[in-house]
Amino acid sequence: MMILLDQKIQEYSDGFTSKESELLEEIRLNTTQNRDDSAMLSGFHQGRFLAMLSKLMSPHCILEIGTYVGYSSLCFAEGLSHHGKIYTIDISEENINIANSYFKKSEYQNKIVPLLGNALDIISNFNETIDMVFIDADKINYINYYEAVLPKMRTGGLIIADNVLWSGKVLDAAEGREADEDTKALHKFNEIINNDNRVENVLLPLRDGLMLARKR
Repeated sequence: MMILLDQKIQEYSDGFTSKESELLEEIRLNTTQNRDDSAMLSGFHQGRFLAMLSKLMSPHCILEIGTYVGYSSLCFAEGLSHHGKIYTIDISEENINIANSYFKKSEYQNKIVPLLGNALDIISNFNETIDMVFIDADKINYINYYEAVLPKMRTGGLIIADNVLWSGKVLDAAEGREADEDTKALHKFNEIINNDNRVENVLLPLRDGLMLARKR
């Protein structure tokens, strides 16, 4: 993943951001040191931002599409209301098992519900009213995930989608140059959100890009 922010500015920003927990640091270091796909991790600065959003909203129900190793799940769990839960979906049994091993070490173990399977199938049978959604799974299905969750969200609910700048490659799709299918899908997703009067939105150039869409 390309760094979109000057590295020294990023380090300065990290230095003036509240620290992550020891468990989150353990997950981050274990993942970056031992996995080839560690760029999928939300990371320190983005993780603190996600935790802050959750704390501001104090949600009762969060739905996460794409668990990976559980780092972002634990960040969101920090802001859950007293009886709140985060339901986190992943299609990889290996990812769910790794994430679960970390969840069991945390104070939020009873607030996190891992769900293994196809996200669209799980969402279709999900009956809770959702306060927050985090989309961080296969890019081709971002639009499908968005359309599936929006009717199940409360007014004022927040959808957050990760990787919407895609290392800057979305500019290729936006400017008519050749682009791969993931890039095209992400650019189309950004267009749909921006033109959907059911939400109000802001695209933040944080890390690899976060789209925030609030249901009207």
